[in-house]
Amino acid sequence: MSIVKINVLTVPEEQRETLEQRFAARAGAVENSDGFEHFELLRPVEGTDQYLVYTRWRDEASFEAWMAGSMKTAHKGTDQGAGQGGGDAADGQAEKPKPAASGATLWSFEVVQQAEPKNG
Repeated sequence: MSIVKINVLTVPEEQRETLEQRFAARAGAVENSDGFEHFELLRPVEGTDQYLVYTRWRDEASFEAWMAGSMKTAHKGTDQGAGQGGGDAADGQAEKPKPAASGATLWSFEVVQQAEPKNG
């Protein structure tokens, strides 16, 4: 069965919009990866400042391949989960955007049971 990776991002309230915009800006970055099955960005509703980035993969090797390749490209010049951006610094070098998340933890799970809606 599949594996699930949940990246837990601590995001101060004033950075929530930034985080969500950065994820939206790179929509499609993971969908074409071999072994990718599902993605969700979960916004906290109450009692926490932690976003959950939920991805499901065919197997650990698919996730590791994405981490080694496409994920590094998607996060180049940014913090984990912060996304895209940056401008030109005074010296002509690209300026690294400020992180939207102040911390990140990766949880790993194996899917042992799942259910799908029944049609009709």
